[in-house]
Amino acid sequence: MKFDPEDIKKAAKDDFDAAWNRGKEYITQPTIPNQYPRFKLGYGKPHPIYDTIQKLREAYLHLGFTEASNPLIVEDREIHKQFGYEALAVLDRCFYLAGLPRPNVGISDERIALVKEIIDVDDAGIDTIRQILHSYKKGEIEGDDLVPEISHRLNVPDSKVAVMLDHVFPEFKELTPIGSNKTLRSHMTSGWFISLGAMVERARPPIRLFSVDRCFRREQQEDATRLMTYFSASCIIMDSEVTVEHGKAVAAGLLSQFGFEKFSFRPDDKRSKYYIPDTQIEVFAYHPGLVGSNTKYSDGWVEVATFGIYSPSALAQYNIPYPVMNLGLGVERLAMILYNSSDVRALTYPQFPIYEDEWKMTDEELAGMISVEKAPASKEGWDIQRAIVKVCEEHGGDASPCEFLAWEGKIEGRSAKVWVTEPEEDTKLCGPAAMNHIVVVDGDVLGLPDSPKYEKKFNKGTVANLRYIDAFAALAAVDVEAASETGDSAEARVRIVKVPSEVNVKLDPIAQRYITGHNKKIDLRGPVFTTVRSEIS
Repeated sequence: MKFDPEDIKKAAKDDFDAAWNRGKEYITQPTIPNQYPRFKLGYGKPHPIYDTIQKLREAYLHLGFTEASNPLIVEDREIHKQFGYEALAVLDRCFYLAGLPRPNVGISDERIALVKEIIDVDDAGIDTIRQILHSYKKGEIEGDDLVPEISHRLNVPDSKVAVMLDHVFPEFKELTPIGSNKTLRSHMTSGWFISLGAMVERARPPIRLFSVDRCFRREQQEDATRLMTYFSASCIIMDSEVTVEHGKAVAAGLLSQFGFEKFSFRPDDKRSKYYIPDTQIEVFAYHPGLVGSNTKYSDGWVEVATFGIYSPSALAQYNIPYPVMNLGLGVERLAMILYNSSDVRALTYPQFPIYEDEWKMTDEELAGMISVEKAPASKEGWDIQRAIVKVCEEHGGDASPCEFLAWEGKIEGRSAKVWVTEPEEDTKLCGPAAMNHIVVVDGDVLGLPDSPKYEKKFNKGTVANLRYIDAFAALAAVDVEAASETGDSAEARVRIVKVPSEVNVKLDPIAQRYITGHNKKIDLRGPVFTTVRSEIS
């Protein structure tokens, strides 16, 4: 049989379309009809740090730099070559890598007896275990393959092998890491020297490279302005004619793409060993968006980068004969400016809000966390809910006593009738708050009537598309479903609402915590005064 590639493409597209439609139906399906959807299809929200990284990458590319990837694991001898007598001070801030040794495990007669108690194995199987452990010691079998290898060779479950290793061979549990001479890169410069040393015999200047990547620094503690792992946006220009002026031009060209307008260049007092003296420059930039802000940069000026010319003595360690200009910029610092954040921990790890003030939720997000507490489980139940709502919309203002048949039909094999009723005199079928909408305005969850008086709040906030009557009707329909199982009649009644649960409204615990933590309010009070009764036969 001949396969047509077009048929295969069409089948694949049909599968994709079907999966997409199923997924789209799920993620946009509201808790009850016409309610706020679980998710709003559209463009997602980027992480502040990675959004800044992407913008920095684009900014460097626009300046004609080529992206590079520098070694992340650096031997400490490279730090000695780059820093000379200052190397020990630098290495004090580095993380050294360590690994677990491979134990030399012996199998005594006592251990053989223990092994046979745990797994069904003969003497040949014991020899197999001995061979595998020996291969593991020599590095021929990796640690994560040890259990599967024994399990496969002996044809026993992984779980029993794991128990056997745990109970019979304590050497595996008693292992302690042994340090190496390898470190995690503490700054991008250590990687640039290694990369340029490898490239210098294969590439002609000028060379313009950039890298936006992670670095690690063994800080005494993390705080609002520093983390033990951070991103450096670094670039180099290697050319016989490169000067400090090139660094100024790159800094201005890079930062102007982020809205910075004026620049100030000041000598850096730190004077790193790998820079030529008096070429290490701090870059201060002026951003009009910061002027008058509630930050320490309210004058508009902020230190954002450092650059310098690498020392010829450091370059000579890598046989690099050309001058090299290096500019480095902390991604997190720039992101804190762009996102007006005062704590890098909360900006980097929003899932762990260190300060509640850093936790921000939009009205739209809060509205998506409002739903009914109890919802019908059947199609008939939802038909009843909609029928109750329709009667209340059409006759809610009718004078009482009055009663209206909302729904009649079969449910759970039984005949059912559902009425909306108000037996008392001199009132109305529904109370004045029955049609109140739930609206989120600046973090407050409010129940408001759709009237000109509240037009501004409706326009400013986000409507949850859930009214008091919608939620109560869902609860009444649930009662009808329960009554249909026993054949009993049912009555659901709501009077003056003081808390959301009294009208069958539920807020996600996350939304409640956010509202409480930010001194916002939940006000869903009001006179609903609506009764639904049913007869089952």
